[in-house]
Amino acid sequence: MNKTESFLAPKYWPTWLGVILLRMLALLPFKMGLAFGRLLGLALYYLLPKRRHITTVNCQLCFPELNESEQKKFVREVFKNNSIGLVETAWSYWGNKKALQDRTEYRGFELLDDALKQERGVILLGAHYSHLDLGGMLFSGHGAPLISMYRQHNNPLMEKIISEGRASFSRPIERKQLREIIRCLKKNQVVWYGPDQDMGHKTSVFVPFFGQTAATVTATTRMVKLNNSPLLSMQQRRKEDDSGYIVEIVPVDNFPSGDEVEDATLVNLAVEAGVRKAPTQYMWVHKRFKTQLNGKESPYQKSSTQ
Repeated sequence: MNKTESFLAPKYWPTWLGVILLRMLALLPFKMGLAFGRLLGLALYYLLPKRRHITTVNCQLCFPELNESEQKKFVREVFKNNSIGLVETAWSYWGNKKALQDRTEYRGFELLDDALKQERGVILLGAHYSHLDLGGMLFSGHGAPLISMYRQHNNPLMEKIISEGRASFSRPIERKQLREIIRCLKKNQVVWYGPDQDMGHKTSVFVPFFGQTAATVTATTRMVKLNNSPLLSMQQRRKEDDSGYIVEIVPVDNFPSGDEVEDATLVNLAVEAGVRKAPTQYMWVHKRFKTQLNGKESPYQKSSTQ
């Protein structure tokens, strides 16, 4: 049995069902897709208590100025935006890309043009927004070659679907393929990299993120040094009036600083600045603060069954 035939095995049937549903979502008109995403998100808010707990903890840690009622509203909005993100992912893979790009306001792209004139490639500092893949697709509307670094999915079928979907607007490269990434930078291409997830103690330093100490990878510094490439931050968000999107290129000042800890701090500040422009459009459903210093208990452990 070859690899394609193996995807017909029963263990992949739930994945196929999900793919079929995504393909159907890609057919939704813009306003209807947003409305469906919000309705789905409200349902998932009640159906996924563990994710609701994680998001609530993140909100309490990062936005302590919100009262209890405001925090609950914040968490509901996160679920709605993450569900809209499923629709936006479907659009980015199989939808009308030109129509979505036409709805997009591009800001600061002259910084990217200037950086590419150095002919050392560009490291594009991204983040795990709810519309992660949509951002890459919208960016491709500018015309710059885009390389998207990613972690290989544990499910081979999902790996195939995601890689093929992203290949429609970028060239996805598994993050361990450093030689290939160096070649891309030497060809003066743009490499997207999202360092805003908790990867544990081994490759991280502990620096502030939204006022909390967060395990933060130092790989951004090493990537910049691969070809002495400039670093820029890409921020993305859906407009408040649901008319479209903003994709913005922002400088990361004083990077690299000569110190990995300071660099990681600058990275987190850049990510935080983008998230604060539309806070509930970020993937707060992930355990960003699960790794703690000196064996301290993860903040998600308490009341984890709620």
